Amino acid sequence: MSDTIELLKECDAGIKMGTEAIDEVVEQVQNPEFKSKLKNYKDDYNFLQKEIEDMLKNFNSEGKEPNIMAKMMSVIKTKIKLFFKKSDATIADLMTAGCNMGTKSLNKYLNTYENASDEAKTLAKKLIRLMDNQQFDVRKYL
Repeated sequence: MSDTIELLKECDAGIKMGTEAIDEVVEQVQNPEFKSKLKNYKDDYNFLQKEIEDMLKNFNSEGKEPNIMAKMMSVIKTKIKLFFKKSDATIADLMTAGCNMGTKSLNKYLNTYENASDEAKTLAKKLIRLMDNQQFDVRKYL
């Protein structure tokens, strides 16, 4: 049971990190299609987060906040890159890097928490697919 809870918490933290990253840049996106895609991905993340939160509640547990250092580094990197070059290509670069980092971390957690329930593993894999899809979709704005 503890592997299930830990995997779900890591998924929750990853979603929070991703949605905060989208929130940080979405209003600076110039291309309306790109902006719409980011907003749709945020909606998809929020839907998946609700499923994760519901599962955690069943275990009398709560979600997890992203690592404060990772969060601060992400914000600083975003601000610096956009300061020097505010463009959709820069934002797409930041989004693809973030998705890559997220899928890498979640795959590591799937291996670490190998005794997690099938349902929790399925949610983690859904999140990985969502990030992979986002990364693929935003490449055309690089």
